[in-house]
Amino acid sequence: MKILLINPEVPDTFWSLKNALKFIGKKSSLPPLGLLTVAAMLPEEWDKKLVDMNVNRLRDRDLRWADYVFVTAMLIQQKSVDQVIRRCKKIGTKIVAGGPLFTSLPEDYLHVDHLVLKEAELTLPLFLADLQNGNARKIYNTHEKADLGTTPKPLWSLIHKKKYASMEIQFSRGCPFDCDFCDVTTLFGHKLRTKASAQVVAELENLYVRGWRGNVFFVDDNFIGNKSILKKELLPAITAWMKRRKYPFSFNTQASINLADDEELMDLMVKAGFDCVFVGIETPDEQSLLECNKVQNRNRDLLDCVARIQGSGLQVQAGFILGFDNDNVHVFDNLIQFIQSSGVVTAMVGLLNAPRGTKLYQRLAQEHRLTRPATGDNMDCSINFLPRMGLDQLLAGYRRVVETIYSQPHFCERILTFFKHYQLPRTKRFHLDWSELKAFLRSIWHIGIRGRGRRYYWKLMFWSLRKPRYLHMAVTFSIYGYHFRKIIEAFQNRINALIADQNALPAT
Repeated sequence: MKILLINPEVPDTFWSLKNALKFIGKKSSLPPLGLLTVAAMLPEEWDKKLVDMNVNRLRDRDLRWADYVFVTAMLIQQKSVDQVIRRCKKIGTKIVAGGPLFTSLPEDYLHVDHLVLKEAELTLPLFLADLQNGNARKIYNTHEKADLGTTPKPLWSLIHKKKYASMEIQFSRGCPFDCDFCDVTTLFGHKLRTKASAQVVAELENLYVRGWRGNVFFVDDNFIGNKSILKKELLPAITAWMKRRKYPFSFNTQASINLADDEELMDLMVKAGFDCVFVGIETPDEQSLLECNKVQNRNRDLLDCVARIQGSGLQVQAGFILGFDNDNVHVFDNLIQFIQSSGVVTAMVGLLNAPRGTKLYQRLAQEHRLTRPATGDNMDCSINFLPRMGLDQLLAGYRRVVETIYSQPHFCERILTFFKHYQLPRTKRFHLDWSELKAFLRSIWHIGIRGRGRRYYWKLMFWSLRKPRYLHMAVTFSIYGYHFRKIIEAFQNRINALIADQNALPAT
């Protein structure tokens, strides 16, 4: 059997970092971990190829070579995956589809040959057995949750690692919280399921022996969902392995804000090699947090929480949302002030959307306020329901927020605020390579010489001369800012088009 695994293209977004990746000569931030794991579950004797469309072109000869195309996608990849399916249909190659997009919207993809939904550890073996027997069904689904102890190591041999900025690993699935706009628990449940520490260390070792050095992203939706296991088992095991291998990796992940309550856990994460964590802050407004059931963020000083996490040696990246029913005319200035005061350099501000299957989606459907499917892109200026605040006012305020926080004066000010809060771990080691040196030189040319706000670039560089251990981060942040400003340049036309389009749509 010849199997072609396809990862559809991700559009140019906040998190694609496409404009930043050019500085380090990389094609994509992250490889398709799900497809690589599925590939490892297929019979060893089958021929397997992977085309990541974020790295390589998909050619018709690849599709003709394959007996089956295995494709996965998230909602944000829908446009690309639809094109892939049309090409497969035209050539006559059979399609096996799975992953979050198809699990959430199976009724939209009944023209696909086989839908293998939910978690592959459970449904893929059933499909493979039926395929071998010649009686494969249209849809494979389950209400069960997978035991991650059965998850194999990803088949890293299918990708060219040097084309990626980071590798990935998964420790857990699920989240104990119940934010009404989030579909994580719809897909994976509230009960946190984890891999054994030995299993995680074996995956790290596998990456190491294959020559990877650098960043590794733990893709868990809430890494600290089970603090006890982290403290007693996983983090001590990773720390021992990192010490034995002379600290070849740096880790980042996603966690809830209650990480700030646990100094011991933060210290253990830093010792294990974690240096960055994404936190869903959403809004500093208590009523909006109550509205969306973000209980873990309520009744706390969020600025102090961010400062404590960054003071431990973990950079905080954060997500923020505009468009809650409780948002008023003051929300925009309040959010700008919060972001600037927090020193959160990478602040993703998006409009609220209601993904299919979430409690927010159900409530808005009952209120007849839904207008269109969600796009999956937090920052494409789209919103799939009628907001309480007038749409024109919401979009104008949204544009003002992102244009302000990523203007070079505000961005530079926020970086310096971050450095005041941040405690760089003394054990932090930098592995300077040729790509990083090239990135520095390119940043001088594109930002420090040709850039319109070059004086802010040089302000950061000269500040870093007094604290040279921070130079690497200062250059990285400057390159990130370059990317974010490129993304925001497209906002004006998108917002104008959205206002015209949305106002023409009735609520459904």
